[in-house]
Amino acid sequence: MEKLIIPEQNIINAVCVYIARQKNTIPEEVEVELMYDDDDSGFTAEAYVNGQQQFLSTLNLIEALRMTLQEFMNLDPNSTGIELILDDEQGIIAAVH
Repeated sequence: MEKLIIPEQNIINAVCVYIARQKNTIPEEVEVELMYDDDDSGFTAEAYVNGQQQFLSTLNLIEALRMTLQEFMNLDPNSTGIELILDDEQGIIAAVH
């Protein structure tokens, strides 16, 4: 498979769907902020839904992307490698191999 680049907005969308399913709401009710900390936690996100904050680890972000790859792109999520990348111009992106 050719390398697929997932832009930052699509990662945010994937996390919105992921959190909405956990909280039994709609993705439009979820706000997400992606972050990167070079020293400590790497790639993380904060999600806000119904006034509550939820912290997501790198593993959660990958899980959200795997769900999206399977459901919306018909790719086998277990046979793909996903790498989160901090790009100077594009922000946080994901490379799918």
